[in-house]
Amino acid sequence: MGKKLSTNFRSLLNKIDALVAKNIIPDKYVHILQKFFENCQPIISKNGKDPCHYVDTYSIFIDIIEEQFKTPYQFQHFHKKICSPFDYYKFGLDFFRPLVDFPHSTLKGADHLSEMETLLKAGENVILFANHQTEVEPQAIGLLLETSHPKFGENLVFVAGSRVTSDPLAIPFSMGCNLLCIYSKKHIENSPEEKRKKHTYNKRTMRRMLELLSEGGYAIYVAPSGGRDRADASGSIAVAPFDPQSVEMFYLMARKADRPTHFFPLALSTHNLLLPPKTTESELGEARITHGGALHLSFGRAIDMENFPGAKDLTDKKEKTLARATYLWNIVKNEYENFPK
Repeated sequence: MGKKLSTNFRSLLNKIDALVAKNIIPDKYVHILQKFFENCQPIISKNGKDPCHYVDTYSIFIDIIEEQFKTPYQFQHFHKKICSPFDYYKFGLDFFRPLVDFPHSTLKGADHLSEMETLLKAGENVILFANHQTEVEPQAIGLLLETSHPKFGENLVFVAGSRVTSDPLAIPFSMGCNLLCIYSKKHIENSPEEKRKKHTYNKRTMRRMLELLSEGGYAIYVAPSGGRDRADASGSIAVAPFDPQSVEMFYLMARKADRPTHFFPLALSTHNLLLPPKTTESELGEARITHGGALHLSFGRAIDMENFPGAKDLTDKKEKTLARATYLWNIVKNEYENFPK
């Protein structure tokens, strides 16, 4: 095991082996983490960094997941990032930083980001309708905004599915994010006997979000597709269609709030930082494969959710709902297709 790893990286697997021997973590996580560390080492070197410098960070990660197997962290409907006594936000950035090819990464729409920050300072809200590619999107966004708009990345609230709040390998990163925790539409159906319970949970989260929007000053990331963009049979990755009902729900909640909310599109390419599995899986413990590389973000201009192109010709509510979601999706898709290949 770990033949491709340096002595320092192999020590991480020895540490995991010891936890398996004590029946603290299941054996399958050894193979998941072995593959991840085997991916990491050459990527870090390719990015001009010494992999040995990151062994301590990855060792801390193992300590945190050990604790999660013993006593899983319980997330509230609205989870505020934990920065003390241990800074989980900084930890998440430091964990993935050496895997990113910053010289070839791109950030577009800095002027729109500045506009959003002005709105937030005035006590108004921002909702970002975005595509979604990896469970570590918050860390990817935080890293690319770290120099130009650090507070925006740090304070951004993510609507997060249950996988990132229940998988022990994802929890250490989720603890460092602001999250509105829900069950995604794809996973509500997994356990029919729990469907009502999950719907009730989601309603409570939405009520909490309404409270935040009424308080004002929040920026919220939403992925209306309800899941991650995945590669097709040819290996090409396309932006998954936006669910019209998801877009409509967030629009409705924003209109109910006491403070104004503004809507912006966000296109991102983060797939290679932590690849999703080829299919949607219900069981926890999916593979963690990283190819590293460049990240790309493009923040678009504010969207008029009522007076978008073609809206005035639509009288049927369902048709307008579908057209609104399609319009948003096309903006994100077009920006995504313009990213460097």
